[in-house]
Amino acid sequence: MKSFLIIFSAIILGVFTMNSCKKDKAPVDCTTAGCTDTISFANQILPMIQINCTGCHQPGNTSGGYSLSTYSEIVSNADAILNSLNGTGMQLMPQGGPALADTLIQQFSCWKCQGKLDN
Repeated sequence: MKSFLIIFSAIILGVFTMNSCKKDKAPVDCTTAGCTDTISFANQILPMIQINCTGCHQPGNTSGGYSLSTYSEIVSNADAILNSLNGTGMQLMPQGGPALADTLIQQFSCWKCQGKLDN
């Protein structure tokens, strides 16, 4: 019985240790997101997408699966983008690179919560 408890404890500790190494990317609840500033699509969201996403997600590049070159494409895929940035149920993006800074993901989350304005 003692060896069972030791093994069980080691497994639980291992699971918590592996999960603690992941970047903390919990989904954002729009009611508690703390979005005090209006996020600008043109000044904040589009440049972030262009720098980090359109290398793969552009017309004619099948490796990305879909394009993120226009406002309508970004709006249509906003949930998938946010899930990918958070690594929530999807592959963490940008692929092969470090995760984006939490502040950038927060901006995207706030933009989505604010109605995905084309501003």
